[in-house]
Amino acid sequence: QVQLVESGGGSVQAGGSLRLSCAASGYSRKYMGWFRQAPGKEREGVAAISTGAGSTSYADSVKGRFTISLDNAKNTVYLQMNSLEPEDTAMYYCAAVNGGSWYLAPPLGFSAYNYWGQGTQVTVSS
Repeated sequence: QVQLVESGGGSVQAGGSLRLSCAASGYSRKYMGWFRQAPGKEREGVAAISTGAGSTSYADSVKGRFTISLDNAKNTVYLQMNSLEPEDTAMYYCAAVNGGSWYLAPPLGFSAYNYWGQGTQVTVSS
């Protein structure tokens, strides 16, 4: 089992920044990612990281604004979000997978992950 606990969400104005944290415990993880889901929309992959190689993937909509990072000593993955836009408003979820397929790049697909946190809300006002 893998347990994931997110923190760091909140409300900011457009152009502001937030840093999300996801504390992981349990079995080792192969990949970890951040997903988001806005009301009425499907859950989408935002960023992902390989816990071994440290390679990263980003959705086109957040490239250059968001940065995913991993502190293995703290078993914590972060999502630094800069230049936030109202379109970034969503519930953000941390995800992890500890087995399964190997990918050329950390996956952003929902089905690649088998552990999920409870989510943390991010609201960006214009």
